[in-house]
Amino acid sequence: MWARFIGLMGRAALLEGHALYIRPCNSIHMFFMRFPIDAVFVDADGKILRLYPSLRPWRLTRIVRKAKACIEFPAGAAASASLQVGDSVRLLN
Repeated sequence: MWARFIGLMGRAALLEGHALYIRPCNSIHMFFMRFPIDAVFVDADGKILRLYPSLRPWRLTRIVRKAKACIEFPAGAAASASLQVGDSVRLLN
């Protein structure tokens, strides 16, 4: 539980090409963060329900109904990939 609470707090950045996958998750906070991120909330099938582009430190999201996970990307990654609500994402290791 502690690792889940900490998430990206205390880090200087999230490297390009990397992401943090949090499951289960239907909302996040940006308290104590040092950099903005793109937050992408998905349902159980990977369908994007809500995007928060360039979510800045000290902000929080609303609860996203039906969200099962949040994928946190470096700010601008969602726009670069042309992600939109309704798209489906698939995680690769």
